[in-house]
Amino acid sequence: QSSHKSTMFCYAAIHQGPMNRENVGKGMDKRDKRNTTVKENISMTIDKSEPFIKGRKKKSYGPCEIEFLPSVDNLVEPADYNNFTQFLLKYILTEGHLIGNGIFEPLFAGHQSLQEREETYYAKNQSLHCGFVEGPEGYPSSGFDLDEHDRAYMATCRVVVSSCIFGGSDYLRRPTKSRIGSYSKKNVCFIMFLDELTLTTLSSEGHIPDENGSIGLWRIVVVKNLPYKDMRRAGKVPKLLAHRLFPSALYSIWLDSKLRLHADPMLIIEYFLWRKKAEYAISVHYDRTCVWEEVLQNKRLNKYNHTAIDEQFYFYQSDGLVKFNASGHDPVLPSYVPEGSFIVRAHTPMSNLFSCLWFNEVNRFTSRDQLSFAYTYLKLRRMNAGRNFQLNMFKDCERRAVAKLFHHRANGTTDPPPKNLRTDKNHSSMPS
Repeated sequence: QSSHKSTMFCYAAIHQGPMNRENVGKGMDKRDKRNTTVKENISMTIDKSEPFIKGRKKKSYGPCEIEFLPSVDNLVEPADYNNFTQFLLKYILTEGHLIGNGIFEPLFAGHQSLQEREETYYAKNQSLHCGFVEGPEGYPSSGFDLDEHDRAYMATCRVVVSSCIFGGSDYLRRPTKSRIGSYSKKNVCFIMFLDELTLTTLSSEGHIPDENGSIGLWRIVVVKNLPYKDMRRAGKVPKLLAHRLFPSALYSIWLDSKLRLHADPMLIIEYFLWRKKAEYAISVHYDRTCVWEEVLQNKRLNKYNHTAIDEQFYFYQSDGLVKFNASGHDPVLPSYVPEGSFIVRAHTPMSNLFSCLWFNEVNRFTSRDQLSFAYTYLKLRRMNAGRNFQLNMFKDCERRAVAKLFHHRANGTTDPPPKNLRTDKNHSSMPS
């Protein structure tokens, strides 16, 4: 865990009440009893508790110095690095017809009930929903279709740097070649996921893949049949599910399309993971530490449908997410709002489970993943006492040192999540 300390005292936490498999149903009942109170309080919480101060002085943000190793020569994974929580994860690949429903529609994330969702938070041997769920034989694909040659290549990757542009929403930003060593150029997979619209747009601007399907260091992988109309939500598939897309990978680095990689991937892995003995690394937000503040900002800037944001926030509060003053206590994390554009991961069981859980929250509620990060982490932590998830939340200035920030080309379209994927307790699935 980073030693970075927040200067603000507002952040979220989850009550530490008992929660096991036997009282999942009881917990849901208690949650329902709190719903009325939470609903009565939520408008006051969102609209009045943290008013924005107009005219406040704009802060400036910049990179800070990082003490990388001088080179990747003789770089070896530390012998004691892999001492992480161990269990076996399998993934639900197909689903049959839903009980009591004559109409079946294959969904990329599957039809996960709340009871199933609750069970997946236990770090144990299990099969869970984690995207790429298909319907019965004869049904159309649920989405994110890849060419078999690309799949075969991706299955060989051991270390991955990936990004995506969907809906023609951004420019192509190539890694700074002078900062990438010869070892990484030869052994690291650099994958840029594009949809067909973006490929056409980039080609018209002179960015045409060569005979190997690459543009600079990026190998272009075209995704057909995106599983969501919301391009932001579609982008969460490669962002959060690298362990599903790259089944042989040991490590992956994600950067949003607004970033240009400005450091060697192997030095990044050594600094953010090996040196910190972490299995997942993500930076704190540059300005906000509190989920309440993030909700306000998303609504203030109309980042997503306000009703959908309220529904998600209300549900999280009903499951114990509360706001409190951390003064005088050691915070679980230095911030509960990440700047999620840059993620460094070891593909360990706990890291993979967290990624699945976070993706399922983004699928069930809004595509604004900063709203669900703290809830997902804290719930996973609470339900697995003694089974640690080694998360390194590092300084934002360190993120700015390894990746140069640009503005997006344009905003993508958004759509609310399907109603039956949110909080319908009667919704169940029957995996085949």
